[in-house]
Amino acid sequence: MAEDIEIDIDDLERRMKGAMESLRSEFASLRTGRASASMIDPVQVEAYGQMTPINQLGTVNVPEPRMVTINVWDKGMVGKVEKALRESGLGINPQLNGTIIMLPIPELNEERRRELTKVAAQYAESARVSMRNVRRDGMDKVKKGKSNGMPEDDQKFWETEIQALTDRMIASVDEALEAKQAEIMQV
Repeated sequence: MAEDIEIDIDDLERRMKGAMESLRSEFASLRTGRASASMIDPVQVEAYGQMTPINQLGTVNVPEPRMVTINVWDKGMVGKVEKALRESGLGINPQLNGTIIMLPIPELNEERRRELTKVAAQYAESARVSMRNVRRDGMDKVKKGKSNGMPEDDQKFWETEIQALTDRMIASVDEALEAKQAEIMQV
């Protein structure tokens, strides 16, 4: 009867890594003083009757550390892309040069840097919460196994494995947060 309970540690690890990937994409969208093509990923443009990511309307490049350029393929879409960038809340003023839209990245002031580190910390905390929820699911399966006659040694083994996985993944979240905060605060 105890064999009915299957503890899939690989599934738990996959779910935790998914939370980590989500955190990395959220960190990539945070605007630091350095230009990054991924910072415009969340911006959508009304194009051809549907909302479309900018990277599907033109080529996104980072020619210098403080500049992002978008070479829009369709001349008729340049105005819409520029408008979407202005209204996106990125805090960047696009400059037009024919079909090329240039986004100069302004230097961040100290107050803005501190705000961004707090936002990064919030993203990291939500990733930790997701990982703890996955841990709870695994521990619930162990408890279910206990009530179905799982040997105590197996229980202890699985609880230790799940906790070790959780500790490892949360440590990687903490490392990513430290690196991102250091990048944000770097002048």
